[in-house]
Amino acid sequence: MNKSELMKTANEIRKSIVTAVHAAKSGHPGGSLSAADIYTYLYFEELNIDPKDPKKADRDRFVLSKGHTAPGYYSALAHRGFFPVEDLKTLRHTGSYLQGHPDMKHIPGVDMSSGSLGQGISAAVGMAISAKLSNDDYRVYTLLGDGEIQEGQVWEASMLAGFRKLDNLVVIVDNNNLQIDGRIDEVNSPYPIDKKFEAFNFHVINIDGHDFDQIAAAFKEAKETKGMPTAIIAKTIKGKGVSFMEDQAGWHGKAPNDEEYKIAMEDLEKAGEALCQK
Repeated sequence: MNKSELMKTANEIRKSIVTAVHAAKSGHPGGSLSAADIYTYLYFEELNIDPKDPKKADRDRFVLSKGHTAPGYYSALAHRGFFPVEDLKTLRHTGSYLQGHPDMKHIPGVDMSSGSLGQGISAAVGMAISAKLSNDDYRVYTLLGDGEIQEGQVWEASMLAGFRKLDNLVVIVDNNNLQIDGRIDEVNSPYPIDKKFEAFNFHVINIDGHDFDQIAAAFKEAKETKGMPTAIIAKTIKGKGVSFMEDQAGWHGKAPNDEEYKIAMEDLEKAGEALCQK
């Protein structure tokens, strides 16, 4: 995909995030929207995957460590063809396979059940070690929240990844500077995030997480980095694309009502029209 197509796809994924959370009357739109461009690049450009064969042995692995942003994850998987886009409207409904957090036993394309914050990166490190031990060439990617990295287990896993020189591992931090209780630098600041990962023997790349040129360059650089894992610190805006949700901690885990849903979809429709005119 070219940059314009990626931007249009990300906008459609944002529409699906808002639609799914509105239909569920619960969920986490803010961090799903901030990571939508990352999800888009991963699933439409970066990952070696096949929706027709979700379990193929040599596929790249992705672990959503910040599992509550499942609406963004599911939207990317659906638009990539792993399951029908229409099913997103069943998010969090009784009997739906699309639970509030990713479930590897029931959702095509999900490699790891996640949601307990801090733990996903450990699973990703285990997968990367497994690939090294088996001489497999698949790569492992994991997406963390910047509030999540206040969890100690994140740094235990990072210490092991750096020590084992896991150059098949890419850790992405969605740095939108907001968590459920407010701004991360006011709750329990993890800054400087880049210096911390460097101290754990990571190659670190700082990017604008909404700029597809920077996203593409970062993943290319990660692939070319040998002898150490890569951490991509993506500066993003929570609620990106929806005017009243942007940079608002209150939209961490709240669904829009009917009126708010209408405004959100109008915002995204306008953005989509603008992209079509480029």
